[in-house]
Order: sequence, then C-alpha cells, then structure tokens
Amino acid sequence: MPLLPFLLFVLISSFTPGPNNFMAMSFASRYGFKKTIKFCIGVGLGFFTLVLLCSIFNHLLIKVMPIIKTPLTILGVSYMLYLAFKTIKDKGTNNNGIDNNAKNNLFVIGFFVQFINPKGILFGITVVSSFIHPYYNSYIIYFICSIFLGVVGIVSSSSWSLFGTIFQKFLAKYRSIFNIIMALLLVYSAIAIINH
Repeated sequence: MPLLPFLLFVLISSFTPGPNNFMAMSFASRYGFKKTIKFCIGVGLGFFTLVLLCSIFNHLLIKVMPIIKTPLTILGVSYMLYLAFKTIKDKGTNNNGIDNNAKNNLFVIGFFVQFINPKGILFGITVVSSFIHPYYNSYIIYFICSIFLGVVGIVSSSSWSLFGTIFQKFLAKYRSIFNIIMALLLVYSAIAIINH
C-alpha cells in the first residue's frame, strides 16, 4: 500500500470540513465538549462499521467479478479529484439542520449519520477500493484498517469539537490558501493511486 498517499487521503478527508466535523463543532458550541464526546464516539463507531461493510462488500464483489477492480479504482480516483475541486470551491457554510433536542441522542446521531453522509460513504468506498483491496486480501486487515479509520473519525470530530472556534477563525481568515493546499494534496493522492 502506498502509505503516504493513504495517510494524506485519510487525514485530509477526515479533518477538512464536512458534515461530521460541522456537527461536532456545532454540538460542542451548544452542549459543551464533554457531552459532544458521545457524538464523536458515535461517529467513530459508525465509521468503523461503514468501512468494514465497504471492505467486505468490495472483497466479495471483486471475488465474484474481478473486472470490477479497475472501475472501482477509477471511481476512487475520480472521487478524490472531485473532492479536490469541491475543497477549492468551499465557502465555509456550516448549517447542519440538527435541532436542539438532539442533546440526548448524540451517540445515536453520530453513529447513524455515517450511513446518510455522502462524504463518509464515498470516502469508505474510495479508501477500500483504492488503498486496501489492491494490496490486502485478509479480513483481519480489513478489521484493523476499519478500527484505524474509526479512531481517525473520533480524533477528527473531537478536534473539531475542541478547537471548533479556533478552526472557524483560522478558516475564515485563510480559507482560500487552506483549500488550495488541501486540494493539491488530494490531487497528489489521486496521482499516486494511478501510478501504483
């Protein structure tokens, strides 16, 4: 596995603005960091489950139809380039549409939002089809990678919870530069996939 492109893709996709991070920041500002940790753990467990399901599904799909491997790689690279484009275009809105009664169900929201979060679903499919399946054929590796990505989900959403106001000020001031750097790193990751 090309480790640097994998880590860059995971970190950029996990730590850049998206539904999980905006919701974590919003919940932390409303309910405080301690209560928002439930949401962050839900995000991590939901993401672990999503990536594990993507791994198993892709493995079975590739086993049944080996010809699908190339289209999945093309899908993964296309999504990375699309994400780079969207990152450059991002204007920084954070309306997540969650009402204030969510406080009692933060873990459940964090878990289930992964299954309706297009960024998370596409990320799961991309990371599995581009970085995991071409190099590994073991359910134990799929499980370990899923745990790693679940932990990254917890760390990412927790960071946005804890440092939400700092990130908000930083992104407001340096949004264009930040977005260009993140987009270029995503393009690098996509090129690295094509070259391997």
